[in-house]
Amino acid sequence: MSDLFDDEPGDVETRRPGSRARALVITGVVLVVGFFALTTFATIYTDRLWYDEVGYGQVFSTMLWTRIGLFLVFGLFMAAAVAVNMYLAYRFRPLFRIPGGDGSVDRYRDAVTPIRTWLLAGVATVVGIFAGTSALGNWRTYLLWRHSQPFDQKDAYFDKDISFYVFSLPWWHYVVDFVMAAAVVAILATAVVHYLYGGIRLQVQHDRLSGAAQVQFSVLLGIFVLAKGVDYYLDRFDLVTNDNSLFTGMNYTGENALLPARNILMGVALICAVLFFLNIWRRTWQLPSVGLALLVLSAILLGMIWPAIVQNFQVKPTEADKEETYIQENIDATTQAYDIADVESEDYQAIPDESAIPDDARALTALQSQLDQVPVVDPKQVRETFEQTQQPQVYYSVAPVLDVDRYKLTDPESGQVVETPLVLGVRELDQDEIADRNWSNLHTVYTHGEGIIAAYANEVPATGDSGNIRWAEGIDSDDNVFTEQEGFEPRVYYGEQSPEYSVVGKSSEDADDVELGMNSADEEEEQATTYDGDGGVDVGSTFRQLMYAVKFGETNFLLSGRVNGSSRVLYNRDPQTRVEKVAPWLTVDGDPYPAVIDGRIQWILDGYTTTDRYPNSQRESFESMIDDSLQDDTGLQTIPTDEINYMRSAVKATVDAYDGTVTLYAWDEEDPILRTWMSAFPGTVKPRAEIPDPLMEHLRYPEDLFKVQRYQLARYHVTDASDFYEGSERWEVPADPEQTGALQPPYRVFTGTTATDSGQWSLTSVFVPRGKGNLASFVSVDSDIDANTAEEYDSFGQIQVLNVSDANADGPGQVANEMQQDEGVSDTLQQFRVQGATPPVFGNLLTVPLSSGLINIQPVYAVRPGATSSFPILQYVIVRYGADVGIGRDIPLALADALGLEAQDDENDNGQNPGDNNGQNNGQGPGGQPGEEQTPEERIAELLQDASDLFDRAEEAQSRNDTAEWAELLEQAEEKVRQALTISAQRDGGDQPGDQPTEPTDESTGE
Repeated sequence: MSDLFDDEPGDVETRRPGSRARALVITGVVLVVGFFALTTFATIYTDRLWYDEVGYGQVFSTMLWTRIGLFLVFGLFMAAAVAVNMYLAYRFRPLFRIPGGDGSVDRYRDAVTPIRTWLLAGVATVVGIFAGTSALGNWRTYLLWRHSQPFDQKDAYFDKDISFYVFSLPWWHYVVDFVMAAAVVAILATAVVHYLYGGIRLQVQHDRLSGAAQVQFSVLLGIFVLAKGVDYYLDRFDLVTNDNSLFTGMNYTGENALLPARNILMGVALICAVLFFLNIWRRTWQLPSVGLALLVLSAILLGMIWPAIVQNFQVKPTEADKEETYIQENIDATTQAYDIADVESEDYQAIPDESAIPDDARALTALQSQLDQVPVVDPKQVRETFEQTQQPQVYYSVAPVLDVDRYKLTDPESGQVVETPLVLGVRELDQDEIADRNWSNLHTVYTHGEGIIAAYANEVPATGDSGNIRWAEGIDSDDNVFTEQEGFEPRVYYGEQSPEYSVVGKSSEDADDVELGMNSADEEEEQATTYDGDGGVDVGSTFRQLMYAVKFGETNFLLSGRVNGSSRVLYNRDPQTRVEKVAPWLTVDGDPYPAVIDGRIQWILDGYTTTDRYPNSQRESFESMIDDSLQDDTGLQTIPTDEINYMRSAVKATVDAYDGTVTLYAWDEEDPILRTWMSAFPGTVKPRAEIPDPLMEHLRYPEDLFKVQRYQLARYHVTDASDFYEGSERWEVPADPEQTGALQPPYRVFTGTTATDSGQWSLTSVFVPRGKGNLASFVSVDSDIDANTAEEYDSFGQIQVLNVSDANADGPGQVANEMQQDEGVSDTLQQFRVQGATPPVFGNLLTVPLSSGLINIQPVYAVRPGATSSFPILQYVIVRYGADVGIGRDIPLALADALGLEAQDDENDNGQNPGDNNGQNNGQGPGGQPGEEQTPEERIAELLQDASDLFDRAEEAQSRNDTAEWAELLEQAEEKVRQALTISAQRDGGDQPGDQPTEPTDESTGE
């Protein structure tokens, strides 16, 4: 009976111990591959949805299919080259084992032979994937070649259209290099197979290669050397874009040594390739080896040693004469490539004559009229002022450096519409300040910013409220210039500080709004809203929710009730990112600026076309050229390095801050690079004629382009080759006098202002001689567009250089030193330099050309020490005109002080003029009562202590989100500080220019 239960030996189930481990490995591989496949699909799918949502689906399709095509063509080419050669090496292996081989190879051959087919497929697939990946990264190079447009300009040495160097040459270089790489990989793979199967026998003295191996290696080496000959042919054209010790482009050594050498090497390579191909029949390595050795020797002698001899023994002794014609070509090409060939230049007297300096009230008024539009509010210094006085909630913020733009506003005095400079900051959401940082709050509640803040850049209020800034748009401003517009949309869902993504939309019309908006100072309850714009991708379906859960790595897309059938997801919200994605061929300016156009906040961006292949033009680092004290990031996207030698302002782009709409307008329609990209992506860029007039009024000259042109003008304002070589007239951008180790940035001001003309909105800078501190020139570019004459664009973009004829004119560093060391300035600012006080902060040092000479203007700010809610307050303006320096609460008073005259505009100065105080508060206490009981020092200390207490109370109110009390306490504290400053100025020197006695009120003193 027991036998029935006994298994026969043959029936015993055998299990190999590694089967379970193998199953686990296979399962792990499947899971890993599945994960990568899912994430890749989710990325591509969601990208497709995003491009369709913004209306640029064709851009996505072109990039996708171009990359796929390049991947397949080059990947299959490399895979086929390797697979075919490995197969042929195996197919024509020796059929009989020849004595003398390496016995250790037998073990490897025996291990490989059973899996040779899989191994061949695996090797070919791997190298094909690597090759295809390399190719898809060159999609820009391919599209430029495929859609190239002519420049209609030829270079001076090869007589080829510039488009050949910019569009065609990079692509052919890549193709030739790829063929050489494929030949090398095929040679290596072939050598391995032949070695395994006896085609290569290294241990014998003769016949180390089989006949088949000789033929195969001869063909592959012949292809490689032939491709190298083509490479030498293409390298000839690179001479016009090579960097030399003096400049970029063809030089004497290049034309007389390198060019002939590459022609010779091209011929030698061709001969060497023929010898390799002949070796298919001759079966001897003697002639190919000699040819290859000759090629290597020629490359060393002709390509390296001979050019060095020519450079050191022919060029160096008479370099100026030898390189003169080549320097001239470099000058001409560089000025053309950077669009500085038509710069207007004229001599200018920077130091005014004695006869031009006003000596009476009438002349002073005429001079002051030229300064009415000069911005004295520093966009960098007042950032904290915007933060502290115009942010009712802590989770709102503005950009680190504010923007300056001009608007046509009605002058309340004259009733005329004038262009007025404004300092602008968008009130964006700052999620870092949110207290409860959970997914629901971060992505469904705190979703957007609210409105725009604006201050008059050229005005200092008489009352001194809100940091001595007159607001054009703010939470408490009575005359808001933007929110009064009909249909103004204040919500900002797309901005520089917007969250990574937000989920918006409620499940039904009756559902509660959950997105927090901004409540004003007189509103206690928080305002809620729901996004109803057209932006965002619909995520109502479960499949799309799954895709975005994978994309963002967030399960709440599937689990949270806030994601419903009506939900949309907003992402890629930074304006620069949005433009870079829809126009990946553009280099986008790193500083988008806001403008209110037809009731909508629009981000305006400048898009550049760049290349580093323009023949004979000077190549420089883009980052180095735009570096200054305000620069953070280049954002350069479209070339392998950040070096360029051609740049155009090709596109003006806008991004709607509410719905994210991206619109591209062609600006430089003659730019060949732009025309090439428009051919590759048809319909993505609108013609310039379609730019609406309201937008045209706010377009400005690009700042990064001006910095690049400024950098090149420092050298290339010299157009004579001999003078250029000497370098005695070279300029440089001066250092920022208020920031160590950084260059002074350009400033936007009105130039050419008169009593009847508001002047020209310009981007300006100055130059100093290289290594010196005196002033060399003033440069400006017209940044003003009149929408009524938009077809002609007048002189927009015209660069003008004023060459300073005064040898002793001071540069910015010297001017800043003279202004801040002036006795009157030092006495006035002494109150900020005492123990316990915060030193004064000096703002932008502006240089403004007037009809009679240059004038320098610099605002001075003060910050209350030891408080987290302190912010800079504009206290004074320093003016230097000629040798005279003055200080006052605004430009007219400072100018009057500098010239020793009395400002005449009583309505404007509001009793701030010297001698106009009528004895008020002169040695008296508050309310005009005799102050014998308190010394000025005691009264100042008391007022500052009161101000400190009020600031502390304001901080407490802010922490409670009590904006009404916060604003009231802040105003009272500022009033205390102003009273202390007034008494300090009277104590130190009587009624100093710019003193503003202020009678304390019961409300501000608490009495």
